[in-house]
Amino acid sequence: MSTPASALRFVIVTGMSGAGRRTACHTLEDLGWYVVDNLPPQLLPGMVQIAKERDFTKVAVGLDVRTRSAFQQIPSVFDALGQAGVVPQILFLDADDAAIVRRQESVRRPLPLQGEGGLLDGAHKERQLLASLRASADMVIDTSNLNVHQLSDRVAHAFGSDENADLLVTVMSFGFKNGIPIDADMVFDVRFLPNPHWVPDLRPQTGLSQAVSSYVLGQDGADDFLGHVTDLLALVRPGYLREGKRLATVGVGCTGGKHRSTAMAVELSKRLQQRGVASQVIHRDLGKE
Repeated sequence: MSTPASALRFVIVTGMSGAGRRTACHTLEDLGWYVVDNLPPQLLPGMVQIAKERDFTKVAVGLDVRTRSAFQQIPSVFDALGQAGVVPQILFLDADDAAIVRRQESVRRPLPLQGEGGLLDGAHKERQLLASLRASADMVIDTSNLNVHQLSDRVAHAFGSDENADLLVTVMSFGFKNGIPIDADMVFDVRFLPNPHWVPDLRPQTGLSQAVSSYVLGQDGADDFLGHVTDLLALVRPGYLREGKRLATVGVGCTGGKHRSTAMAVELSKRLQQRGVASQVIHRDLGKE
């Protein structure tokens, strides 16, 4: 949602434990935002009042599931913020169960809602508690395959200086057998192209190899598909920026994420860059086959 340059920008940073909330908050702080982490939701209106009295222009508040007893108050709290003329942006950090469990095990810490159960039990309880907040989020970042530096870069691009605001498109190859990317804004299916898996010489290679790339890109429909998707993203770019959206994730999927989607994602990113659209590539499932 677009706001006047002089308006208070108020961001709620929340999400799954272990998904990177603290990293996001630290990044915002480095960018000059006034950041308060783990604030109970009912204190948000007071935080807004203080920000206005002190002429703060950029405020971020981290919400943690440890304040779960107050989460049911969030709708009424947001209504109060709206009456005060502030519409908060919600940044939701997510990650799959495997990543959450791996990270918590590495620091040997239980999840806040785990109780007497296991880490997976705690993760499932969190997802249920946070489901409505995630559904209303302005931005969801899946950190399952991101390190802290990559997450910081995404947050910095989304909430950095307005003077150099531009859209960054992350083109993510993936395999449908592993599920659709949870943070994808658009998803495209390239399973209409012949599968190199059935070509013996190409099967052990990936879409990053010249042989597989040439095979995939040379198929009927591949060039037209890439042209239309590039045109579409160039078309929506001004609107995204007008509405304050600086990050977009485009999923390009095939069966396993090894051949077709990988080659097409690389080529799509190249074409976007040629059109002046900043782009990067992530291969979510490469190596999982």
